[in-house]
Amino acid sequence: MTYVVAEPCIKCKYTDCVDVCPVDCFYEGENFLVIHPDECIDCGACVPECPTEAIFSEDDLPEKWTEYTELNARLAENWPNIDAKKDALDEADEFKDVEDKRSLLSEEPFSD
Repeated sequence: MTYVVAEPCIKCKYTDCVDVCPVDCFYEGENFLVIHPDECIDCGACVPECPTEAIFSEDDLPEKWTEYTELNARLAENWPNIDAKKDALDEADEFKDVEDKRSLLSEEPFSD
């Protein structure tokens, strides 16, 4: 089992979760974070840290977001690792409670 970052993270990208991860299994895109399923140790430390409640155990992932299991695995292979907390996106508070954000997900990796 692994943890999965789902839709609520899109256009927010708070990184409180990254700060508590003991194995640095988060990867960063332009407007979304993912968890590498082969690196996650299933500790769950990240779940209560997420302000948007976007992180779920794979077994508890809501059915409407099942595609995020594959997205996390695929995008983690191409995105850079993130191992320290940084500021959320400027529009994070505006998008925190927005639903149906899938079309806003950029699959581009983060770049400085």
